[in-house]
Amino acid sequence: MNKTADIVIIGGGVIGCSIAYNLAKKGAKNIILIERKYLTSGATGRCGAGVRMQFGTETNCLLAKKSIEMFEQLEEELGYDDSIEFKQGGYLLLAYTEKMVEQFHKNLGVQHKLGIPSRWVTPAEAKEIVPHLNTQGLLGATFCGKDGHCNPFKTTDAYVKAARRLGVEIMTYTEVTKLLAKDGKITGVETNKGVIESPVVVCCAGAYSRDLAATIGIELPLHPERHQILVTEPVEMMQEPMVMSFYHGLYCQQVPHGSFVMGIGDPNEPKEFNYNSSWQFLHGMAAKVTFLLPPLANLRVVRQWAGQYDMTPDRQQILGSVPGTEGFYLAAGFSGHGFMISPMTGKLMAEYILGEETSLPIDMFDFTRFARGQLFVEPSVV
Repeated sequence: MNKTADIVIIGGGVIGCSIAYNLAKKGAKNIILIERKYLTSGATGRCGAGVRMQFGTETNCLLAKKSIEMFEQLEEELGYDDSIEFKQGGYLLLAYTEKMVEQFHKNLGVQHKLGIPSRWVTPAEAKEIVPHLNTQGLLGATFCGKDGHCNPFKTTDAYVKAARRLGVEIMTYTEVTKLLAKDGKITGVETNKGVIESPVVVCCAGAYSRDLAATIGIELPLHPERHQILVTEPVEMMQEPMVMSFYHGLYCQQVPHGSFVMGIGDPNEPKEFNYNSSWQFLHGMAAKVTFLLPPLANLRVVRQWAGQYDMTPDRQQILGSVPGTEGFYLAAGFSGHGFMISPMTGKLMAEYILGEETSLPIDMFDFTRFARGQLFVEPSVV
């Protein structure tokens, strides 16, 4: 199989599918999206399904705010005849140290400047929001009722169906083994099924983006980091917001069909691909979540799994072109918050690739910031 395309997109997660749709919506033709397994088989299908605006950097707050506004209208925008299960039950972010309290108030200042309706709450007010919350040791929290939950599988499916209606070709179970470039220009990709020639290649392959970029001599400063999640049996609704504690490295929410989904971030995870889920995670997760939310001790676990964050040194995404390789674009390194900013990211990348002025500035996410040493760390990531 040898083919040609005007644009090749690598990665069948929500980011790649959002970019494909937005490019096609703007009139781009002959787009091929390539996924090594099934759509959502990577980070998208393994994420915690939360969406929030409560970040610590202005850029992420803006991306998330615009994305949530898009989530609110996404079914209509994409002509999706199902539900993406978007529910705005809020996020409750817990603070246990004076340093966290200080950081949360800084975050609120950034958020309020952008019109994000977040607020500081006392431990007593936090317990009013989540009555079964254990407030022992809690100094306060922030809450935004516009944050919430969305189904990553159905969101991606909505983008895929809309993209296909606009003529995008989607190739699953097709692995890109090598990028192709000549004389400082991208020329296509080599796959396990043959070569696809293209003057534009967009890499949205999560942590695998590092190895792909290396095939044309580009060193991406990102690495995979395992994150584990479990889901419980569905029960009667008892918790509206996502509860998140950076102190415990934990998040937990009850999704619309009644199950609780929860995960822990482990800073000691090796920088390597690991899709195995461990008994140690189950043990630690149970201990932490039943301290914070005691009634959950009565729930039965249905299953657990592991996925990969694609981490960068400042826990911020890489968006845009790569100097010295014309036609090669990156949308990678999302460090755990790719799903929640995917609607706006897809729009911005389509504008950028087509040479339009972007709706929001993205120059701070450029690839060269690492060489320049101009990093800006996102403080609000589990």
